[in-house]
Amino acid sequence: MDELLLELFSEEIPARMQAKAEADLLAALTARLREAGLAWRNAFAVSGPRRLTAVIEGLDARSADVREEKKGPKVGAPEQAIAGFLRGAGLTSIEQASIVSDPKKGDAYVAYISVPGRDAVDVIAEAVPAIVRGFNWPKSMRTADGDLRWVRPLQAIVCVLDGAVVAFEVGGIDSGNGTEGHRVHGRGPYTVKSWADYKKQLEGKGHVILSRADRRARILAGIEDVCSASGLELVPDEGLLEEVTGLAEWPVVVLGQMEPSFLDLPPEVIRLSMRTHQKYFAVKRRGAEGLAPNFIVVANIAATDGGAKIAEGNARVLSARLSDARFFWEKDKATPLEVMGEKLKTIAFKQELGSLGDKVQRVAALARELAPKVGADPDLAERAARLAKADLVSEMVGEFPELQGVMGRYYALSAGEDARVADAIRDHYKPQGPSDAVPSEPVAVAAALADKLDTLVGFWAIDEKPTGSKDPFALRRAALGVVRIILERGSRLGLLAAVAGAFSRLPPSIVSALPHAPQQAAIEYGFVDLFEAAGGTSVDAERAWPLAHDLLTFFADRLKQVLRDQGKRHDLIDAVFALGEDDLVLIVKRVEALGAFLETEDGATLLAGYRRAANILKAEEKKGALPEHLCVDAKLIAKGPVVEQALWAAVTGAEAALEAPLAKEDFAGAMKVLAGLRAPVDAFFEGVMVNEPDAAVRANRLALLVAVRDALHKVAEFSRIEG
Repeated sequence: MDELLLELFSEEIPARMQAKAEADLLAALTARLREAGLAWRNAFAVSGPRRLTAVIEGLDARSADVREEKKGPKVGAPEQAIAGFLRGAGLTSIEQASIVSDPKKGDAYVAYISVPGRDAVDVIAEAVPAIVRGFNWPKSMRTADGDLRWVRPLQAIVCVLDGAVVAFEVGGIDSGNGTEGHRVHGRGPYTVKSWADYKKQLEGKGHVILSRADRRARILAGIEDVCSASGLELVPDEGLLEEVTGLAEWPVVVLGQMEPSFLDLPPEVIRLSMRTHQKYFAVKRRGAEGLAPNFIVVANIAATDGGAKIAEGNARVLSARLSDARFFWEKDKATPLEVMGEKLKTIAFKQELGSLGDKVQRVAALARELAPKVGADPDLAERAARLAKADLVSEMVGEFPELQGVMGRYYALSAGEDARVADAIRDHYKPQGPSDAVPSEPVAVAAALADKLDTLVGFWAIDEKPTGSKDPFALRRAALGVVRIILERGSRLGLLAAVAGAFSRLPPSIVSALPHAPQQAAIEYGFVDLFEAAGGTSVDAERAWPLAHDLLTFFADRLKQVLRDQGKRHDLIDAVFALGEDDLVLIVKRVEALGAFLETEDGATLLAGYRRAANILKAEEKKGALPEHLCVDAKLIAKGPVVEQALWAAVTGAEAALEAPLAKEDFAGAMKVLAGLRAPVDAFFEGVMVNEPDAAVRANRLALLVAVRDALHKVAEFSRIEG
């Protein structure tokens, strides 16, 4: 068994692309070898700033010979069919084929084709050029004198199988066994014959750490050393660590000093300036909260002076960056947020929805309306919403867009705003992802919900909803944010009322342009009343209802996503949501109680009984034999079998008994009431025939099944439950 070593050496590969390219190269190479019938013992890949390397250990020297059977037409088939069979099988005469007999299908031609195995060296020489030419980089370039595309100009290819070069050419580059190391400390060249030899030379004289994991470990060890010596500790930054791991072949950690006066700037500004422009790590004193006047840079060179000049040069660059930041900071503080906010009127949010200033007005009004429902002060919620977007026109956010909201908080505190307003300015964008925390303070909750609801309702109204995998305005994230805020904060907020309030505040031209048709459901669900209470008209409510209902379904899908991640069943969410409930906290309580109930024997058996009743009623409805309003005749029940009387007593008793636990939101108690129906339902189906020849008795028993169904539907729409 042989070992294959493949290195693709180029100019610098962007750090963010290296890990995926490493995995893609290994996947492409092993796929080609597998298709050729070759097996191996172990395969791995490594990547760095200038190279992708793949290693296949224990590779078969040759693939096995294969004997294939190709079935042909029946004996006596038309000449055209036989000619096609011969071409496909690579035969020149039908005499070269065999005839096989089948008792059912008769005699037919079969060709037995022997495919000889291939040497691994031939497979590799064919596979690697195809992999290189078809490699999928997020961005690539080609040289002026060739057609080969690569992320950066490809300079050399090492391809060695069992110590010997596998010869091929790609884009004018011949494969070989020569590579180079670090540009400064050990350029080489180095002639290699195996992975062990390659690793020994490059990580020795070549000063190149080949593995990302090894470079990462070296960086962390270096950071720990310099921090320990100075009483400092690293401010964690996984994203930056991942990036610098891909920037240095021979990482050397250097501790630098910055001007202490810059610590007057907000720490987020300092860290972002370090990270974005210079790839520096921030540090702090051990046990302290604030930043220390130091930074850590990961160099790609081991300087003879221990990195003193590197630290000095980087400190000068950082000072220039932070001087710019200080200028922005002072200039922004001199401009009140209200003045900044006036500029939002000149910035388009979305053509149909007006300017950012228009959005701020809508969000402020909605935040005031939502505030009492989430325990916030209405005045503070409105104030926070009016100032929340103002920092978008600040100099600092113009330089560092990532600081939107963060800088607004600092400017608000500097101007003497209430701390709750300032925190809401920062937090109203949350959560910005599945790992981001939701706002914790009620004023921030009101502002965050209002902002997201206005965005969702607005884009729904102009028909810019997400489609398939496309969601350019991050509407799924906004809806998921609304769901998470409500659930994690335990906010008893009716989504329908909130959506009605947001719709009523859209530009009149948008709502009036929506098609109008009488919407009975809008009245039944209370949407018209909610819309009018928010200042809209009943006609506009009916126009908005189809979109509002669709948006509620969208929220339901996001709720399913959250609960599915918690291990809850999506069908139970459908069963509860079908009741028209829009209080997400209440929905979750019902889902949890329903799930627990269905796991019991009573729950599973009652569900089976419900389905039997529902199927009978569905069959009757298809016949058109089921009247729209069926009422149970108690006198007729009294003349019937005991089990029928027992079921009617159980149903009427359950309907009355459900009122108290449902009113108290005691859904576990409601499930206990339903459990009492299990035995009567079972006994009814065992002892009674529903399709009684007597029409009056039959209609009464159907009405009894409707009563059973309706009693269960007070808790959940059981027809939506799967399994």
